[in-house]
Amino acid sequence: MLAKALRKLGAELRRKTFHLICAMAICFLLNAASSWQMTIIAVVLFAIVIYPILALLERFPQYARFFSQRQPGEVKSSLILLCLMVALLTAIFWGWLGAKWKYIIIVAIMAWGYGDAAACLVGKTFGRHYLEHRLIEGKKTLEGTLAMVIVSGLAVFFTTVKYTSLSWHVCLLVALLVAPVCALVELYSLRGIDTITVPFATAISTFVVIQLFTGMRV
Repeated sequence: MLAKALRKLGAELRRKTFHLICAMAICFLLNAASSWQMTIIAVVLFAIVIYPILALLERFPQYARFFSQRQPGEVKSSLILLCLMVALLTAIFWGWLGAKWKYIIIVAIMAWGYGDAAACLVGKTFGRHYLEHRLIEGKKTLEGTLAMVIVSGLAVFFTTVKYTSLSWHVCLLVALLVAPVCALVELYSLRGIDTITVPFATAISTFVVIQLFTGMRV
């Protein structure tokens, strides 16, 4: 039983590592880009280049085993959703609201990337208490959800500390309020759509909370 769990964890770890590599690459791009238009163009070009490569690799059975796909084309579709999400967040939080809110995109990506990975890996390794509801898809656990609250909260905290002038205790309050939102949205997201829903929920809730604290002069 333990050996089987470790083998399964290894496959999940490879899949989540791929997601994190893509997320970190996008964060690097956001830091390096000089304009929101160039960021969107770069993300679209990345999707155009990598999609056919993944489509070609899908022909080999080793590919599905390596990435532990739950269904055919899962990694490929997740990548497209990730690029779409980044393009939309960039258009809203950089193009529309202005460069001062650009960091919200990075907060959203980091919270989703690390939080989702923690939820999956902790849930599959240590999960014992399964959460059941008609709107919850698959086998999700309390342990995995708590892991996402903690890790996404840490991601929000450290990212806001790095990219804003807010004091650390305000950043901590932001993280404590936003992290449960991330976990709840991930818990009730269906058919892999959490790649879109979690970052957007993180971005919107972070924006609202920071605006609220700024208005209150916390």
